[in-house]
Amino acid sequence: MFATLAESTPLFLTAAAIFGLLVGSFLNVVILRLPARLEFEWKSQCRELLELDDSDQPRQPPGLMWDRSRCRSCGHTIRWFENIPLLSWVFLRGKCSACSARISPRYPVIEGLTGALFLLTAWHFGPSAEAAAVFVFTGFLIALAGIDFDHHLLPDNLTLMLLWAGLLLSLEHVFVDPAQSIIGAAAGYISLWSVYHLFRLLTGKEGMGYGDFKLMAAMGAWLGWQLLPLVIFLSSLLGAVVGLAMMALQRHQKGKPIPFGPFIALAGWIAIAWGEPITRHYLKMSGFT
Repeated sequence: MFATLAESTPLFLTAAAIFGLLVGSFLNVVILRLPARLEFEWKSQCRELLELDDSDQPRQPPGLMWDRSRCRSCGHTIRWFENIPLLSWVFLRGKCSACSARISPRYPVIEGLTGALFLLTAWHFGPSAEAAAVFVFTGFLIALAGIDFDHHLLPDNLTLMLLWAGLLLSLEHVFVDPAQSIIGAAAGYISLWSVYHLFRLLTGKEGMGYGDFKLMAAMGAWLGWQLLPLVIFLSSLLGAVVGLAMMALQRHQKGKPIPFGPFIALAGWIAIAWGEPITRHYLKMSGFT
């Protein structure tokens, strides 16, 4: 089966896009449920440490894998044909079949985005170990960006797994060698850690969270230290442009923090796909080569 996919480019691209849509459906579950489960676990641990009574403890949120999806308004169990990526939302006209409550368009957006990025990955890398690795990379980044956008949170459950995955891949030299990966992880963490403490020293405010440091460390583990300047530059540029645009359109209140994780994620994805040619072009234009 895999040999057939590898030999046929149209079949491989189609399979990658469909696989991406399915992964996107699961990522919607992760973005929605993981923060709730983490909050429940943190509160449970606090209650245990404080030796509080568990009689009034809230019900445990649904798990990521086996618990069925339900309508958030009426509790209607989502049937399999109501959970087909993209198509079900269109056929249901964005409404619950039981209570006609509005279904957020973000669900098909995440599915479509994941499918599109998987398709682009398959086209760019072809049937290779690099493509398989970037599929994983993409899934983690979309989940992290979605959670950070909603909760200003980059869970260790995801950032550290992404970090370790990058370090382990370096053993096989999939993108970089182990030395570049280890130095990149350390440099990625220290770069934002330094900016954070300098900003706090100058302003007395916290400009970002520790999750951002860990995500940048993961970028260094995957990309190596050489591409970190590009990731930092692109994420800062994207953050500044989006922040100014939101304030100009009065979509964002001045002084309210904007999550930085989605911009790191986007910059990291651009870097893993086109980082080296972008860097070479910049150095050539600057006269360094």
